[in-house]
Amino acid sequence: MALQREKKPKSILNIDGTEYKTIVPEDYFKRHGWQMKDETLICSFIPGTISKIYVKVGQKVKKGEKLLTLEAMKMKNRVLAPRAGKILSLQVKVGENVKKEQPLFKMDFESK
Repeated sequence: MALQREKKPKSILNIDGTEYKTIVPEDYFKRHGWQMKDETLICSFIPGTISKIYVKVGQKVKKGEKLLTLEAMKMKNRVLAPRAGKILSLQVKVGENVKKEQPLFKMDFESK
């Protein structure tokens, strides 16, 4: 009978007073913790290309106003202001390819 060598670290979990022996995968120790999303960033919801930007830095916008057009899969998608506020910075330019969840704008929202 050959001895087995375990390469992964062992852990004991205590759930409702019962102890369970388990093996913790290495990926568990490499994962990143959860971070709260920055509400002032307007991010792309799909990958695509910026075809037109309708606002400038310092401009005040109303809720639902068009901020930019994002082309993806031959469709022109409008990115709208989620709330009224002021454009603090542009993170992209016309013709730029963006990834999903890439920041497009930074906004300062008006108080509710």
